[in-house]
Amino acid sequence: MQRFYLSGPMRGYPKFNFPAFDAAAMAGRAKGYKVMSPADMDRELGHTENDTLEEINTPANQRRFAGRDCAALLALEAEKGDGIALLPGWERSTGAVAELALARWLGLRVLDATTWEPFTDEALDRIDREIIGIRLGNYIDPDFHK
Repeated sequence: MQRFYLSGPMRGYPKFNFPAFDAAAMAGRAKGYKVMSPADMDRELGHTENDTLEEINTPANQRRFAGRDCAALLALEAEKGDGIALLPGWERSTGAVAELALARWLGLRVLDATTWEPFTDEALDRIDREIIGIRLGNYIDPDFHK
């Protein structure tokens, strides 16, 4: 069974966007995928969509969430067709862009979480250049490989 990690914006959205994560997880599972949802993982930690941003948005929580989410991605296997599924608004989420960059590095498939269809090669090329490249460009020395 192929496994997919759901990625998308949470902070700044009503109910931390749990309803969108829940709907996408249900749709992916209906297609026969095993879906890992940060909303479900948050619930396992005792967080709910009714928490306040002040309760959630602490440096300790951000490290815990980032570690957990990276571990979930690292558990996926490209050779088995596993991947990441992106919710609308992912490109405006620092966490989702970081998760996508890790997924691309690992060679994971990239699907649209609303349709569960793969992104086209052209779309992935644009994402790599225009979104991930812009976000990571500040940290890459252009002369590094010279």
